[in-house]
Amino acid sequence: MLSRLKAAGLIWPTIISILALPVLIALGAWQWHRMEWKEDLIAKIEARAKGEPESYAQALEQFARDGEAEYQKVRVEGTFDHTTERYLYAPNQQSQGWNVFTLLKPDNGGPPVFVNRGWVPDRLKDPATRLEGQVTGPVEVVGLVRGPEKPSMFDVASDLKRKQWFWRDLEGMRWAPDPPPAPQQREAMRIAAYAPFSIDALAEPVNPGGWPKGGTTEIHLSNRHLEYVLTWWGLAVTLVIVYIAFAGQRLSGDQKEIPRQRSQL
Repeated sequence: MLSRLKAAGLIWPTIISILALPVLIALGAWQWHRMEWKEDLIAKIEARAKGEPESYAQALEQFARDGEAEYQKVRVEGTFDHTTERYLYAPNQQSQGWNVFTLLKPDNGGPPVFVNRGWVPDRLKDPATRLEGQVTGPVEVVGLVRGPEKPSMFDVASDLKRKQWFWRDLEGMRWAPDPPPAPQQREAMRIAAYAPFSIDALAEPVNPGGWPKGGTTEIHLSNRHLEYVLTWWGLAVTLVIVYIAFAGQRLSGDQKEIPRQRSQL
């Protein structure tokens, strides 16, 4: 058999096909597992975001237990401290703008938490231009838990003095306009902990005056892994078909060449 493959010039095509086929099958299987993982993730996030809101205490427990509680719907009651407003850059198709983060002090004595109250255009960034929305007294906030982010290599440096951020830097927001202290300083200062996450307020109820506009978090999770599965396994099938056709043609040509050589002898 080996001599026939060698005579037909099929040694290297056979070796390459034997090596490539399991790789293509394995890549398809990997994407299949990724598809199952993504389906579970989407189901978990939808259950969190669309279900009944947890209490603030439950969300804190979940974060402490699992290290995350992303998109968990949560309800918290407390009072806003509008002197703590921070601004996260959030341009859209209409104009430049900012998400307004304000510290909420819970009524139950839990750790303060930054609430993304919603989006404002650049012209309304100054709270003096939207005084109606600076609600005072006890409020109830229903929103989605969002964890802190890490800056990418393309993010612009935050402006602590102007309280402007370009990624969700909760630690920086806490200490602005000063930079965060070193860990040893924090222990010496004995400062109470803040919530390890922020809460993005839902679109309803609308803030007085219409600003800030809540509902900035829109969940869009695509799952294209089935396409990738079909692509990799389709390439595997194609490889087998092409090899069989190519090898069959070369072997049949080789068989025809043998009688011709004998007749010449």
